[in-house]
Amino acid sequence: MTVALSSEEIAGIRRGYDPDPARSLSLRKEAYVDPRWYAVDREAILARSWQWVCHVEKLRAPGSFVTAEIAGRPVAVLRDREGVLRAFYNVCKHRAHELLRGEGQTTRIMCPYHAWVYDLTGRLRRAPETESLKDFEPGAICLDAVRVEEFCGFVFVNLDPAAAPLAEASGDLETEIRHWAPDIDQLTFGHRLTYDIRSNWKNVVDNFLECYHCPTAHKDFCTLVDMDSYRVTTHGIYSSHMAEAGKAANTAYDVSNATVRTHAVWWLWPTTCLMRYPGRSSMIVLNIIPAGPERTLETYDFFLETPEPDATEREAIRYLDEVLQAEDIAIVESVQRGMATPAFSQGRIVHDPEGSGKSEHAVHHFHGLVLDAYAAAAS
Repeated sequence: MTVALSSEEIAGIRRGYDPDPARSLSLRKEAYVDPRWYAVDREAILARSWQWVCHVEKLRAPGSFVTAEIAGRPVAVLRDREGVLRAFYNVCKHRAHELLRGEGQTTRIMCPYHAWVYDLTGRLRRAPETESLKDFEPGAICLDAVRVEEFCGFVFVNLDPAAAPLAEASGDLETEIRHWAPDIDQLTFGHRLTYDIRSNWKNVVDNFLECYHCPTAHKDFCTLVDMDSYRVTTHGIYSSHMAEAGKAANTAYDVSNATVRTHAVWWLWPTTCLMRYPGRSSMIVLNIIPAGPERTLETYDFFLETPEPDATEREAIRYLDEVLQAEDIAIVESVQRGMATPAFSQGRIVHDPEGSGKSEHAVHHFHGLVLDAYAAAAS
């Protein structure tokens, strides 16, 4: 679906935003509560940006596959017999039935509806009972390809065939991540947390991008990290959020034996968050999945040194699940309710020119990217 935007709508949604975060208001509430703007988000942002799918470990072997839904469209990612990573719309060219489900291993792609069979390059190889059809050439039929890339040990897809490669569009992000997590490719899946949140996805991103709320809402977190060392830097399509682990005992989880002493977090436009918490070497991937104007799904995947979390990691997972996430979900759901009232239209961005974690300049950076995407869709 294409959503047509007028110049008046673009001017209206930009009202109050200033390129200078010290002068700017936040993104207007219509972008969070109006179903029309959610439709724009799907077409102008989610269908045109790089979306996280999985760690590369799931797709190392020939014949391995993973399915996903991107901007409401079904996608399958697989490794073909020659080791090439491929992605397709997960849609049969005969009657549009879904082809693969879940994840696993396969030697072919067979539609469960009429048994049309495709090879792992997407080419149709067999179509039962079609011998008498006129002007029908099975070899000319191929699944529609989707852009796919390996990046920092993870697999991303992009529905936009004209999109710049992720490695190019993300600037120095890979260099940063590999500096702090040089073993990221060797980490293995350890645990997943899932959430269903009554909030627009942009509220979830906003909340992730600032720690201005941390001293009030996340008192345990403020003992886990040294808030005085917390710095946030924005770049192109990502932002970096860095802090040292707290130097004293904390009320979140025990890091006295931690080998990783830096809290390193990256947000990648628009919905991927990579987090390296104090403890053993690890990487947590927060995948923010827009599911409606006022509904967001989240997955937290923990990639660890070993498939089984150690005692510290089990405690960290418990803290994230039962404390930190509970606090953040309550926040964004309350914000969503408030935005639905006449009492709010937009608020002031709080900006610290020193780049403190308690500044909202990364939120402002995100809002600028959203507005740029809206303007590009209108043009």
